[in-house]
Amino acid sequence: MSEPRKFAHRAINDTLLTRESWKIFQIMAEFTEGFEQLSQIKPSVSIFGSSRTQPGHPHYQLAEDIARALSDAGFAIVSGGGPGIMEAANKGAFEAGGVSVGLNIELPLQQVPNRYLTRLVNFQHFFVRKVMFVKHSVAFVILPGGYGTLDELFESVMLIQTRKIKPFPVILVGSEYWRGLLEWLGDPVMEEEKIEPDDLPLLKIARSPEEVLQLIKDGSIPTPQTS
Repeated sequence: MSEPRKFAHRAINDTLLTRESWKIFQIMAEFTEGFEQLSQIKPSVSIFGSSRTQPGHPHYQLAEDIARALSDAGFAIVSGGGPGIMEAANKGAFEAGGVSVGLNIELPLQQVPNRYLTRLVNFQHFFVRKVMFVKHSVAFVILPGGYGTLDELFESVMLIQTRKIKPFPVILVGSEYWRGLLEWLGDPVMEEEKIEPDDLPLLKIARSPEEVLQLIKDGSIPTPQTS
């Protein structure tokens, strides 16, 4: 009969454990700072989209117009605080005299905050930043973008689908851009029963600032001016 196998115990690196433990306090501090900074803002709408979209592009102008219309209706505008669609959203709110918030993320390739912010909050961790978007928004408006935009999109509908948060409007702007995604969600995703038929309508489509505002009203979110 063979002898029991002996396993070597690797020495625990106390220095590494201490460093990892301190990260917990850093994360807690980041949550606390975010909650304190954003607790006083009025009902806000978060606007997402590509950081690569340049001024003069139709999507940039559309984001600016949407932010201006929402700001005029009394909403604060929240973005990721960087360039592209984020800048356009903050610009629309800023030039309308509204509240323009940037939740900036610190990256190895530094994302410089845009100049149209009335309030800036910096984050080191994406997951903390995403909590702030969901916690302080009554709607998400999502313009054409890449992986980061899709991350925000699918996390929001997943949280609504699983009833981890109360439902709120998730609005896709630009029907041509999103058509392929919506068709894919309908078939094969829904046809193969990976989502329920009631899950697809969680995503709304808008083509104009007026439609965005109406969808927010239809989502039982009163505008601050009339609430």
